[in-house]
Amino acid sequence: MSIGIPCRNAPFLSAIALLLSACTSSQTPPADKPELIGRAQDLYELPQAYQPGTYRHMDDLFFTRAVPRGPQVYPLPARAEVPVQYSIDGQSLDTAAFMRRNQVSGVLILKDGKVALEKYAMGNDASTRWTSFSVVKSISSTLVGAAVQQGKIASVKDPLTRYLPQLKGGAYDGVSVEQMLQMSSGAAWDETYRDPKSDRRRMFELQLANNPGALLKQMSALKKAHTPGTTFAYSTGESHLQSELVRAATGMTSADYLSERIWARLGMERDAFWQLDSRAGQEIGSSGLSATLRDYARFGQFILNDGVINGERILPANWLASATRAVPGSHLEPGKLYDGEYALGYGYQWWLFPTGAAALPEHTGGAFEAQGIFGQFLYINPKEKVVAVIWSTWPKPEMDEREMETYAFIGAAIKALR
Repeated sequence: MSIGIPCRNAPFLSAIALLLSACTSSQTPPADKPELIGRAQDLYELPQAYQPGTYRHMDDLFFTRAVPRGPQVYPLPARAEVPVQYSIDGQSLDTAAFMRRNQVSGVLILKDGKVALEKYAMGNDASTRWTSFSVVKSISSTLVGAAVQQGKIASVKDPLTRYLPQLKGGAYDGVSVEQMLQMSSGAAWDETYRDPKSDRRRMFELQLANNPGALLKQMSALKKAHTPGTTFAYSTGESHLQSELVRAATGMTSADYLSERIWARLGMERDAFWQLDSRAGQEIGSSGLSATLRDYARFGQFILNDGVINGERILPANWLASATRAVPGSHLEPGKLYDGEYALGYGYQWWLFPTGAAALPEHTGGAFEAQGIFGQFLYINPKEKVVAVIWSTWPKPEMDEREMETYAFIGAAIKALR
């Protein structure tokens, strides 16, 4: 793919070999084994055999913009590989079993910035770029922090409509930037991925329709359901507003701003690419970045290093303290989301692990993560100085038992690395 130039091939039919054209990609299947690529419109209902190839080649299904890397690669030094052993229902399992049981296509764990574990499956390797799904929500929120550090956004307490006046007169009147980051605007939203009538599905259809500005128009038409700052409602549409905000505040696309402030400075191995709402349009602020396993880990290490690169502060000094902690007693605390049926809490587009008596084994010390459907994780544990990246092809967007097994695996790795 040409740097900075959006590109898209016509949607592929099922079960055909990937033909390289204007958009290049990192994986070329053997001539005798064509790679299975699904159609863009089937992204949430793909047969599992089609998931790996599709997740590798999202730039052939959607318009994208490059996130250029810098001239130098920052090496990730290796340490002795950690042998991970964990238990599920009394059964002792290792890394190979974890990957097999959970359809994991890549796992990388850093300890003190050094690679302690790196494994690939399903045709992936170190050069593979894999889609983030909602992991990019946390990257988008980090760009908001970078804009605050530069003074492009004066304060997260500012009304969102100060920067996005297109939202005036709708559900976002009286909503702060911070409340948007916390998915607490009060705007009505249905996130059901596989319901063709849901707001989330409508958003996806608008992306496929190649209609510039349609997503912002969708968000401006939402109705208010709750008082801002009182209720958590997971909304991919709300997360997309981060991209709109960054562009309005900085005058740059999210891809260009990510490259300038972070990607090109951090020594990434490959350019990333980011899905757009239309040809040459707006990055989807809530989904659709593709990068290598190591480059996701480098981003996690940047967060672990408090948003500082080579001595330069990219994020405000207090940003991550606010972004990765719920206000005590608030509706965002771990265990209070979804009527108490989910253990984690929420910050600025980061999921927060519980502490104290409710803490999950080994996940203490202010652990938090970015999470995407079908089993994508970027996990960060400041106390243990651990970053973990996991790619998966779960058969369903959300699977509680596999999520908990993933935490058990990461927890066992943390324990083994002490």
